[in-house]
Amino acid sequence: MNTNSSARAVFRAIDSDGNGKIDRGDIESCLARSGIKSTDPRLAGLRSRLDVIGAKSMGPKAFAELIDDGGQLFSRATRGELVIPEFESFASDTARVFDAVREERRGSVAQYIPQLLRMPEDAFAVAIHTIDGQHFALGDAETGFTLQSSCKPLLYAAALEECGVEVVHRHVGREPSGLSFNELTLNRAGLPHNPMINAGAIMTSSLIRREEPTADRVEFLTNLVSSLAGHQRCHVNNAVWHSERETADRNFALAYHMRESGAFPPGTQVAPTLDYFFSACSIEVNTPMMASIGATLANGGVCPTTGEWVFREETVKHCLSMMYSCGMYDYSGEFAFCVGVPAKSAVSGIVLAVIPNVMGIAVWSPRLDEHGNSVRGVEFLKGLIAQFNFHNYDSLIASTKKDPRFVQAAQHSERTGRAINAASIGDVDDLKRLVACGHDVNEADYDGRTPLHLAAAEGRAEAVRFLLMQGADRSVLDRWGNAPLDDAIRHERQDVQRLLKVGRSAGASRVRKLSAA
Repeated sequence: MNTNSSARAVFRAIDSDGNGKIDRGDIESCLARSGIKSTDPRLAGLRSRLDVIGAKSMGPKAFAELIDDGGQLFSRATRGELVIPEFESFASDTARVFDAVREERRGSVAQYIPQLLRMPEDAFAVAIHTIDGQHFALGDAETGFTLQSSCKPLLYAAALEECGVEVVHRHVGREPSGLSFNELTLNRAGLPHNPMINAGAIMTSSLIRREEPTADRVEFLTNLVSSLAGHQRCHVNNAVWHSERETADRNFALAYHMRESGAFPPGTQVAPTLDYFFSACSIEVNTPMMASIGATLANGGVCPTTGEWVFREETVKHCLSMMYSCGMYDYSGEFAFCVGVPAKSAVSGIVLAVIPNVMGIAVWSPRLDEHGNSVRGVEFLKGLIAQFNFHNYDSLIASTKKDPRFVQAAQHSERTGRAINAASIGDVDDLKRLVACGHDVNEADYDGRTPLHLAAAEGRAEAVRFLLMQGADRSVLDRWGNAPLDDAIRHERQDVQRLLKVGRSAGASRVRKLSAA
């Protein structure tokens, strides 16, 4: 399909009343349904053109020029070509999981850091961000919380970027410990077991920007988090930082134990290293920001909305491997078995999950289980995996779960039924959504009846007009040999008859046919 015909197809799909005109509201509604915000930085060119157009409507030619001038993301979104083509349906299914998990009341907030005790224990939020920039959020999505242990994958990745794999793993292992995240223990080589526990994160903190002043190192870290999140702003929560430091006896013990064993690079100073680690833990974000960070990791280190290359692909591969095997404290093996995606939890209640090449998922709820993982976070991800084949090994089995990345055979059949139902009740908006996702309006049910048959029989003139605009075949016969016009004549739908008749003689011949019957 060339650019002009593609633009025409998109235009017809969103033409709200079939009068050959659309406006800014039509375009923003289409973007919202596909999960793309109108403020997405990739739409800057489109927004500029729309600002020039203002409240005026546009015809097919002006719309084609709009698409050529920076509206390709909009065009792809409208045609269902993003990674989750039916995003509204996916969001609706996800919301049902969210509502079911909302009733969970087990667990309690973290006890050992005073500031964390002040978190709203019943807060609950979910955000999803795909590698194409589609996103939505539910619940207390704008409420801030601190990264805590969810900073550990980012510290590890930053250390890999700066020092390389060989140097980093000269100072930290890569095996699950099977012990608590703050256990006072090292592996047989006298190193932290992996980068996802406290000892390992203290070690990776010591490798980042070692020669720079602490203020510059912290600024680098907040800028890094911001870049991963699509340049959303973040900051270090000073109250949490002080609370962390004042209750840090175990972390100081871990650091001095590692220094005693010779695990640190030569010249490492314990206090500045710990202060840097506490700063990373105390960076304040919200759930949509975390989902954006997850999407950048899912996208191989490239931020979906800005296009900025934050981490190398190899760095992300190593980071996700560590998250998969060690990211959920001493529940990591069970989580990998049940949920099967890379994830990292934190005692602030956040669980960051990554589905490579698809999306980042952030679930925040401060009530924790005995492992230090969010109870609702784990339950939500279990529920999501029960619905969708996102588990790392779902592709190995014949699964009945949905795959929102594709329009499967069952989904195709559902679309046909949905189109027929929409035509029968005159829901033109739903017909437009289906057409925009690539559905063929001539698809028929088991009786050979198309949406045009039903729209004609029910006298839905606007639906008939839209279907004809989309290339609906007025001559197609159902299994009883009836065309849509036959249905319109039988049910005395005068307005529809006028739309369907191609000529007086054709209409007369059909009347004779029906009379003979």
